[in-house]
Amino acid sequence: MRARRFRPGGVAAVTSDVVATSDLTSLYQEHQVGLIRMAVLLVGDEATAEDVVQDVFLRMQDKPPRLDDEKKLLAYVRAAVLNGCRMTLRRRKRMWQRTEPHQPPVWSAESAAILSEDRREVMRALSRLPRRQREALVLRFYLELSDDEVSQAMGIRPGTVRSTMTRALAALAREMGEEVGT
Repeated sequence: MRARRFRPGGVAAVTSDVVATSDLTSLYQEHQVGLIRMAVLLVGDEATAEDVVQDVFLRMQDKPPRLDDEKKLLAYVRAAVLNGCRMTLRRRKRMWQRTEPHQPPVWSAESAAILSEDRREVMRALSRLPRRQREALVLRFYLELSDDEVSQAMGIRPGTVRSTMTRALAALAREMGEEVGT
């Protein structure tokens, strides 16, 4: 079996189908903040987002993924974090259905003071979008991924990404009370 070793700049030397633990450590150190931010936008709070990202890396350490191309490791991790967020939101939904109505997570006083009203309005509007549209917007505009990278992370075709983005932007504009161009 060959082992993969990351070189500076994120390029890996392919010596195995299994990703080495040192590669996961390096990837975690380089991309932890961005992955947590993506998860925060999807699940709504930082503690849960950190848990999702850490769980993904722990699972990958226990059972390293087998990838035929080292460039796919980051896309694999993004997809795993996205799936972890989906799983968390499903659990929340089931829990909330069994309990009394729950108010959405409240931002901390520090966060509320830092964020401008416009950004909070966008976050509220984003949270009201359907899951797939919200995920597409976060991946495309927050992580600045291409249509192909978004399609890989979401497991859908690039054409579906583009149509989902169009619908998501129109829905976001409606949620924020802006005119939608035709």
